[in-house]
Amino acid sequence: MRRGWAVGLILISILAIACGGAASVDGYKAAFVYVGPADDGGWSQAHDVARQKLEEATGIETAYTELVPEDATEFRTVAEAYIEQGYNIIFGTTFGYLDAMEEMALEYPDVIFLHCSGYKLNDSNFGNYFGKMYQPRYLSGLVAGAITQSNKIGYVAAFPIPEVVRGINAFADGVKETNPNATVEVVWTFTWFGPEAETQAANALLETGADVLTQHQDSTATGIAAEAAGAKWISYNTGYGKDAAPEAFITAPVWDWAPYYISVVESIADGSFVPEAYWGGMETGLVSLYELSGDVPRTLEQLVNERTMEILSGSFDPPIVEDKFVDNVIGTVSP
Repeated sequence: MRRGWAVGLILISILAIACGGAASVDGYKAAFVYVGPADDGGWSQAHDVARQKLEEATGIETAYTELVPEDATEFRTVAEAYIEQGYNIIFGTTFGYLDAMEEMALEYPDVIFLHCSGYKLNDSNFGNYFGKMYQPRYLSGLVAGAITQSNKIGYVAAFPIPEVVRGINAFADGVKETNPNATVEVVWTFTWFGPEAETQAANALLETGADVLTQHQDSTATGIAAEAAGAKWISYNTGYGKDAAPEAFITAPVWDWAPYYISVVESIADGSFVPEAYWGGMETGLVSLYELSGDVPRTLEQLVNERTMEILSGSFDPPIVEDKFVDNVIGTVSP
């Protein structure tokens, strides 16, 4: 009996090694809550693509709800419906879900809550995650500064919170490196996904003479407006922008959430999960700069590659400024 038991253990071990040793996700279901459409070409789509990769990699059952406003009651209604259906991992993918998720984590101790872009956590079932997007923002600023002809660059921005201000300043620092004479003008929309407001902001910047636009927004409206005006565009979130405005598209700071989602779900499944404030940089693959368009000069591409390697090696990191704008930015951080 003992010999048979030992052989059985050996066979189980061999099978575990052959399968990569991944813990079973049986008993777990993950739900994702998006502030915008799952096919927005930007923020929510980046998360949804990663959700699908999570399913493929781990076999976990997932679901999502899109267009959930940043309202505690709205979020709670969606999340509680999932919990009633047996979903025990909840990903909230926008800043405004923060307080509701913190409260629900106390009320539902057997459910794991993971909040994207926030700063709160507990020691049992509530963590947060984000990435050092300011790094590829800086790289995209190098590009914008080098290609502008008018020395006026427009930035369509969502809300004046540290995450967004940090990215604007990093972008402007990159602009300054390649073009000390260029300025970056910011227009706030006070919405994450609002194509109409984004279009209006983009057009206002184009009317001031901006010939390069970028954004911290979830849709491709800024790029479409840029292309209509014959301007250039640095997108955000994904590379899908090159399909929306191919003549304007130059590059984009982008997200790949899949490695994080796969890793954190596997840690939950194998019992090693500990809530944390995850903040991955370019070295993790969570954030990167999308490939440059073919009309970018070779010398500029070389500079971007050099700075990329410096960031990856840790020998350089763009400065972080979150409470005010750097000197080549036109605008205010006040609402």
